[in-house]
Amino acid sequence: MGNLLKVLTREIENYPHFFLDFESKYDCAFNALEIMLADLQAYKGAGQEIRDAIQNPNDIQLQEKAWNSVCPLVVRLKRFYEFSLRLEKALQSLLESLTCPPYTPTQHLEREQALAKEFAEILHFTLRFDELKMRNPAIQNDFSYYRRTISRNRINNMHLDIENEVNNEMANRMSLFYAEATPMLKTLSNATTHFVSENKTLPIENTTDCLSTMASVCKVMLETPEYRSRFTSEETLMFCMRVMVGVIILYDHVHPVGAFSKTSKIDMKGCIKVLKEQPPDTVEGLLNALRFTTKHLNDESTSKQIRAMLQ
Repeated sequence: MGNLLKVLTREIENYPHFFLDFESKYDCAFNALEIMLADLQAYKGAGQEIRDAIQNPNDIQLQEKAWNSVCPLVVRLKRFYEFSLRLEKALQSLLESLTCPPYTPTQHLEREQALAKEFAEILHFTLRFDELKMRNPAIQNDFSYYRRTISRNRINNMHLDIENEVNNEMANRMSLFYAEATPMLKTLSNATTHFVSENKTLPIENTTDCLSTMASVCKVMLETPEYRSRFTSEETLMFCMRVMVGVIILYDHVHPVGAFSKTSKIDMKGCIKVLKEQPPDTVEGLLNALRFTTKHLNDESTSKQIRAMLQ
């Protein structure tokens, strides 16, 4: 199985130096993540059927065709949304395990190797999901058409079978979820913030140090040829970059002054530099995540240099 974290003795620039073995297989319930991503990737939408129905409002056959195409898609969208709620719970219990006394974040990451790997898997899934969602306008178009049709039928006192599956309250919650540019990241950011505010006896540093340690480890692995050479695939490289960006965003949401300030424990210049050294088309989504889903980037305390790097 191999160690998830191999402690390396040399300390360079006081950063924790580990090699996170992202390619080891752990027996965890996260095959579901891959299934969800494959399902989202295959999501084609009912664009043509909806256009035909809108352009021919009196053609009952086309109305039915559009409705019958949209309903199973909405059930799929509900499944994604419900999965986000499961991830929220999973993340909070992982944070509990990785931050509880008496161990330091570094000791936790060494001791609970499978948990650290699961945390990384959730972050990777989250950024991948949001990248795919951003590139697929059909998701919101399908759901908007569904809501409009339901509203119209409600005015006419008609109850449709699908409402047993996706009732009005569920549709409202799904609507808020899909209105976000990066819905999964928003869910995890809220979950992390909630975890910190609920656990008042736990020093906030336990959580922020866990996140900054993971960010530093990923950065060192990405910028050091000796570690980079151990990655056997391009996908592992992307995995590492997504995890790094994911923990930066969570850190920025829960740390009082965020990830971009001079006192931050994350070397943001180094992290952005590592991303910008990759082919632009592979990292644009990750740079956009830093630009648009962080909380403190536009604070006055953020250096001009960092802002310029993300322009």
